[in-house]
Amino acid sequence: MKHENSNGDVRIGFYICHCGANIAGTVDCPAVAAYAAKLPGVVVSRDYKYMCSDPGQELIQQDIREHRLSRVVVASCSPLLHEQTFRNACAAGGLNPFYFQMVNVREHDSWVHTDRAEATAKAKALAHAAIRRVRFHRALETAKVRIHPDVLVVGGGIAGIHAALTLGNAGKQVYLVEREPSIGGHMAKFDKTFPTLDCAACILTPKMSAVRSHQNITLWTCSEVVKVEGYVGNYTVTVKRKPRYVNEELCVGCQECIKACVFKEGKFPDEFNVGLSKRKPIYIPFPQAVPQVVLIDPERCIQVKTGRCKQTCLEACADRHAIDFTQKEQLVEIKVGNIIVATGFKLFDAKRIPQYGYGLYPNVVTSIELERLVTSSGPTAGDIVLRDGRTPKSVGFILCVGSRDLKTNRWCSRTCCMHSMKLAQLVREHTDADVTVFYMDIRAPGKGCEEFYDKSLKEGIQFVRGRVAEVTDWALAPEEEGKLVIRVEDTLAGFVRRIPVDMIVLAVGMEPQADAQEVRRLFNMSCGSEGWFLEKHPKLAPVSTFTDGVFIAGCCQGPKDIPDSIAQAGAAAAEALALIDKGYIEQEPNTAYIEEADCSGCKSCIPLCPYTAIAFDEAKQKATINAALCKGCGTCVAACPSGSIRQNLFEDEEIFSEIEGVLSYA
Repeated sequence: MKHENSNGDVRIGFYICHCGANIAGTVDCPAVAAYAAKLPGVVVSRDYKYMCSDPGQELIQQDIREHRLSRVVVASCSPLLHEQTFRNACAAGGLNPFYFQMVNVREHDSWVHTDRAEATAKAKALAHAAIRRVRFHRALETAKVRIHPDVLVVGGGIAGIHAALTLGNAGKQVYLVEREPSIGGHMAKFDKTFPTLDCAACILTPKMSAVRSHQNITLWTCSEVVKVEGYVGNYTVTVKRKPRYVNEELCVGCQECIKACVFKEGKFPDEFNVGLSKRKPIYIPFPQAVPQVVLIDPERCIQVKTGRCKQTCLEACADRHAIDFTQKEQLVEIKVGNIIVATGFKLFDAKRIPQYGYGLYPNVVTSIELERLVTSSGPTAGDIVLRDGRTPKSVGFILCVGSRDLKTNRWCSRTCCMHSMKLAQLVREHTDADVTVFYMDIRAPGKGCEEFYDKSLKEGIQFVRGRVAEVTDWALAPEEEGKLVIRVEDTLAGFVRRIPVDMIVLAVGMEPQADAQEVRRLFNMSCGSEGWFLEKHPKLAPVSTFTDGVFIAGCCQGPKDIPDSIAQAGAAAAEALALIDKGYIEQEPNTAYIEEADCSGCKSCIPLCPYTAIAFDEAKQKATINAALCKGCGTCVAACPSGSIRQNLFEDEEIFSEIEGVLSYA
């Protein structure tokens, strides 16, 4: 039975939650309930220890039936947590769920006050405001939007790969877009993974190959998303596909064209080996690259730049005709229902801390450079050598370079300690050098990580606690001649030390991608103050964003290791699958709408809408709002000069009544 009485005959039920001691410890809940019971229209007023519990919800449902309630107000915690819970309880009791109003007396009251009397008075004022407001609520209905079953995954690192495979294995069509020539991301550059020292390529390569051969996954490398339109379940995405100048369908990866290139030796910095080796203008990024297809660098290739090359590569590929210098940039439009953003991170530029000597002293390297040196497929075939060809006899690791530093980045990059200990063990294995790690605090969370730290200690790796002040090549003693000298205050020993070493490794931290703000705007997401993409809720919705149907996974959300990235990618894929398999999504009705009679057609609202939900009807000379695109932000409502735009659940009479309720509390 429905109880949707008119505003003239409202029967209001008021409930205040103790929330254990979260609210009741500061607010006198029985006193608030007694105050609300005397307000006009209130027929039931109760306080209860846990309103969100099953008994609390059943109490609301029972009162709706027995007391014929037409409105319900609950004073408890944040609506973000439990507004939907209480709306469902109202619906289960036979009341339209939008005849409900929630009062936040936890975050807005008890948690920010220490004076019990003042906090109680504030709770009464907020309750008064909500009770006045709820009279003007109207019965609304949620809209159902159908979900397109295809999914776009942006970013081909380990998180993007895992998300794509999870969705593909579930029978969904997936578009995996990667702007680099190969998928694999940062993990493809690693030799081994901590704490098990498993071969990174042995773990990653099968997953990369599975993506390439999967019948449900369309892989586009050298591609970028340039435009996103639409709304959850119905996104139209434009992808820019850059030319490889090689036909992916015809190339078999024989690499004869690379051998035949007029450049007999590599001449240009190899990006995959972080500039430690050279490559030709035509190349494959690394041996396990997927797709296993060569590409031509248009900035380096003589033929692409000038058209005056001997084209020996064409001759080498004469039997397959895979090389195609006529390829042009393409724009491809696809329809998807959900998007998973897994665009990863970039490494901190060590040159920003000049006192560590990176870029000044040849034997100061970053952790990723050492990673390539210890890898058998790297520029030195796994040999760790100094720039003059000698094998180092002493190596120092400086941790927290670009992390936990007020001058650069405040956050901990989470993986640097473990990554450095892994590299330290590999250095000992390859060179038997003396290894010293300079740290602020060793952070080794995670399964097997503390044991890995213990193993490092047992293997003779030395740890010095203290932030390094500077790195120099000034010799003050014979043993420092030809060495790099690390000056550091040993905070455990209590004095300043000078430690000479042959090689220094800087454990550079993680940063958001350089184009994170552009990507954020493209997918209509939010960024935190640090620049990482912002999740909808750090605990309850860690992979969802504030844009429905757009999810985040991996290090674009914040620094994390490989297992956490994969776990988050699986969670994002599961969220997308849940929407797809349901077939539709219910959208909140708190959307804006236009009173056509009052609209002047000034168009001032159109450029203000962050969701591009407003268009202009040329025939009527009026603005129109697409309810499926509108997210109820209220920007257009506030900006409309004629007052013709209104918003469900935020009508003028509701807002003004709420304000009057606060101001008239007595």
